[in-house]
Amino acid sequence: MTARGPLPAIVSISSHVARGAVGNRAVVFACQTLGLPVWAVNTVSLPFHPGHGPSTRIEPEPEQFSAFLADLLDSPWLGEVGAVLTGYMGSAGQAEATGRFVAELRRRRPGLIHLCDPIVGDAGGLYVGADVAAAIRDHLLAGADWATPNLHELAWLAGGPLPGDLAATAELARRVGPPRLVVTSAPALMRGRIANLLIEPEGAVVAEHPRLDGPPNGPGDLFAALLLARLLAGEAGPRALERASASVFECVARAARRGSGELMLAADRGAIVQPSASVHLRRVVVPGALVR
Repeated sequence: MTARGPLPAIVSISSHVARGAVGNRAVVFACQTLGLPVWAVNTVSLPFHPGHGPSTRIEPEPEQFSAFLADLLDSPWLGEVGAVLTGYMGSAGQAEATGRFVAELRRRRPGLIHLCDPIVGDAGGLYVGADVAAAIRDHLLAGADWATPNLHELAWLAGGPLPGDLAATAELARRVGPPRLVVTSAPALMRGRIANLLIEPEGAVVAEHPRLDGPPNGPGDLFAALLLARLLAGEAGPRALERASASVFECVARAARRGSGELMLAADRGAIVQPSASVHLRRVVVPGALVR
């Protein structure tokens, strides 16, 4: 809670795992730790992250999923909602239904922020069907206020090659939209580092930190959640980028030191609230940016 009253609720539409800290497990913990209520909508439920091996997958029927979203729209608490975070989609139909939900929610809640985390792939290629990835691009990313693709997702969404530097990354980001976007795992300016590149109409800012080998699952979900939470708390884009990047780096580094394949958010709650890790933040000039 702040001096101006309770922070708004976030509707988070993504995956759920019984064990681990990915998808909604990461989003709910991180946002609620920072004082923001979360309405969690699970697109699929899994015993653990699919990177650990095959497992049972529970996915709601399309009619159930749409009815669930409709019930949220008709609830008497809709005035609490200030943002939607969309992440992993189990099917193209879910992406389409979620797009309709966001559009109707935006109509009822002017000023709503929609952050799209287009979870479609990584260095190994797409890990959802091409139809699902296309539906996320067309029904969710296209109308979002913010997006947080990783470098490989950005290249697929833009239909271009994997960018090798910040200028090429920024060019692809502007092709994809939306107006405000953070590319995670972007090329860094300094050797041995990795970057998160913020693109806004006002310009571009890069946050760099040391590259860690073999990071645990979930940093992308955690970053999207923390960025949105910081924005809803009133922080400007560069400050939200800096603090979210520092928190994620610290959580990843601590989990890696413990030899964990999962983020350990309960143990590292302090890093979410007030990270002690530092990131190197600098404004950069990229094509098409208006630098103030």
